[in-house]
Amino acid sequence: MKYAILFGGASFEHEISIVSAIALKKVLKNVETFIFLDSEGEFYAIPPTSMKSTHFSDRGFKKDEKLTLSKGGFLKRGLFKSSMLEGFDVILNLIHGAQGEDGTIASLLDFYEIPYIGPRKEASVISFNKRFTKLYADGIGIKSVEYELLKIDSKREIAFDFPLIVKPLRLGSSIGVSVVKQKSELDFALDVAFEFDDEVLIEPFIEGIEEYNVAGCRVGSEWYIGKIEAPKKDGYLDFEQKYMDFSRTQSVLEAQIDNRVQEELIDSFKKVYANLFEGALVRCDFFVKDGEILLNEINPIPGSLANYLFDDFQGALDSLGTSLPKNRSIKPDYAYIGLVKSAKGPQTGNGR
Repeated sequence: MKYAILFGGASFEHEISIVSAIALKKVLKNVETFIFLDSEGEFYAIPPTSMKSTHFSDRGFKKDEKLTLSKGGFLKRGLFKSSMLEGFDVILNLIHGAQGEDGTIASLLDFYEIPYIGPRKEASVISFNKRFTKLYADGIGIKSVEYELLKIDSKREIAFDFPLIVKPLRLGSSIGVSVVKQKSELDFALDVAFEFDDEVLIEPFIEGIEEYNVAGCRVGSEWYIGKIEAPKKDGYLDFEQKYMDFSRTQSVLEAQIDNRVQEELIDSFKKVYANLFEGALVRCDFFVKDGEILLNEINPIPGSLANYLFDDFQGALDSLGTSLPKNRSIKPDYAYIGLVKSAKGPQTGNGR
């Protein structure tokens, strides 16, 4: 199976997506097609030899071939004739943040009937919004950290004691996130978060918590679960620490944890994935406090697709790519509309 990597997008995580795509080029053997979505909404076919950071920072991609969406794929427009972009069977949605993870790209690819690995519309909406994620977790019986919401024009009154953590509601990679240790630091942290979103989520900062990452997917009745990782962190995983995840290609060591905790983490991951994330390889970040599992967040398009957590990443991806969810085909027969006289329009002839 051959893949095309779709990356870029108009979001605060635009550059992170580029880093992810470059990393996956090193990992996957059967990727020769790279489709870049720039911040202005234009698609470009990037030659494999140009998959370097300078090609994008120097705007070299502007000289690459432009593409347009068409039913079943991407179209290359020639001077006299247009042709479909070839060289792939399935798209890998690697657009992090807005557009890629909020359901925009999923809707486009569904509409144009282009097969892709990535979260579908509903999964994107639920995982992109941190409040929706918590409501979803509560609905499937998985606990998460308690929280408050604050809007940009609301009074800055917080019920939690310090320290606490401030997060933009719809953003990943720890961008705009701050740990607030005392009241005097709160206004600055909120100002930073409101630079990225009009709503922020506030949680108590829990000391001495253990964090674990679980990634995987389900293909039919078979699960592909990667190694459980205990990420190294200093206080919390800030942007600089998370940024490195997007360029990771080396396998990690599995966390040394109690068998019971391991089983509960995997069971919780499966509950989160359920039927909602079909067709995607996702990563869930969990907290463990006093033996209790708490869902921190869902990463529907994890950095470099969390390849470093799998012993056989290529095999898991190929298996997923052969069993993607299909949209139901709806073909109207116009039987009903013929019965509605007012819809027939003016009659011609003598009316007899």
